[in-house]
Amino acid sequence: MSQNFELWIGTRYVRSRSGNNFVSLISAISMLGIAIAVLVLIVVLSVVNGFERELKDRLLTMTAHASIEDLNGELLDWQSMSATADRNPRVRATAPYIEGQGLLVFGERLSGAELRGIDPVAEDLVSGVNSVMTEGELGSLGPGSFNIILGVDLADALKISVGDKVTVTLAQGLVTPVGIVPRTKRFTVSGLYRVGMFEFDRRLAFINLVDAQRLYRKKDAVTGVRLAVSEIFEASAIVREVALEHGAVVLVSDWTRRHVNFFRSIQITKSILFVILLLVIAVAAFNIVSTLVMVVKDKRTDIAILRTIGASPQSILKIFITQGSIIGVIGTLFGVVAGILLSINLESTVAFFESALGIKFLAADVYFISDLPAELRIPDVVKIASIALLLALASTVYPAWVAAKTAPAEALRYD
Repeated sequence: MSQNFELWIGTRYVRSRSGNNFVSLISAISMLGIAIAVLVLIVVLSVVNGFERELKDRLLTMTAHASIEDLNGELLDWQSMSATADRNPRVRATAPYIEGQGLLVFGERLSGAELRGIDPVAEDLVSGVNSVMTEGELGSLGPGSFNIILGVDLADALKISVGDKVTVTLAQGLVTPVGIVPRTKRFTVSGLYRVGMFEFDRRLAFINLVDAQRLYRKKDAVTGVRLAVSEIFEASAIVREVALEHGAVVLVSDWTRRHVNFFRSIQITKSILFVILLLVIAVAAFNIVSTLVMVVKDKRTDIAILRTIGASPQSILKIFITQGSIIGVIGTLFGVVAGILLSINLESTVAFFESALGIKFLAADVYFISDLPAELRIPDVVKIASIALLLALASTVYPAWVAAKTAPAEALRYD
């Protein structure tokens, strides 16, 4: 008997040609179940990976890799601190900054905002603000110009555009004979930026460092110094090196400490989703058990005939393992291909449905990111496909063992 007859018979059983086509339908449903489960898991993990990537990139666009601040919020000797940081071979650039709160007023509209005073030239070296400008440029923030750059959501809230003048009011007031009068200053909107995170686009505005020193009466002091490092995952160690070398008592921070909860929650969410959706693959794989049980029942006569003409129990076992494996392999392959294609084109697909249905899946004022990114990682695909195939193969063992134990006399008794 041919050594490949088990493969040939197992393949034929997948597409049963007997009068009962129900078995073929169940096989197709099992393939479809595995394909859908694999597809969903690949797409979901790609979306989580995309969120993690986008969150990191956008946070690092607006947030320094690391920062050094004075304990009292006024760093006087910041030039010396910057010089010390620049001597560190792992520090790419430094930039002083001033942070404060203010109330922006335009006409009858007003909004609170965080004002960040920056040196445009130095800031361009430590952050990516210039790359997210939609109107104007960072260089428009010249000293003494009293220009201001707003996020697009903040500008929309105030109904303001480039060229308009906005009044900045501070909580710290001036003491006069008639009482405390809030300090105000008019700024000209010279640019707009959009980073795609509501936290920044709605709440953060940029002004020149010298203008911020005058506005907040800091003289030559700044809030702190921002660092751009060559190894972002070593930012914590690098900023400590700089602080220790300088010798002053300062507060140090880095991007992982400021936003650690974001990335920790993403990793936990990814692990939970993987386990939950893995159960979906398990359910789809164990559908193979019911499929093969029905096939064994339907093919009892065929099994008996094969046994009487010399097929061994091992051959019968291989036939049904082959059938189940084919279902698992085909379903997994379809799922992998469909999952990869959908993950690669997910952003355009979502944009199409948003445009067609007139809805926004991710509202900017609710979620940190208003887009639906996706990042396909090959190790994730390999892991998902391997587990799906392993579960599919495990699901074939019991029905195949039942088929191999079928007694020919019992199967042919009533035929």
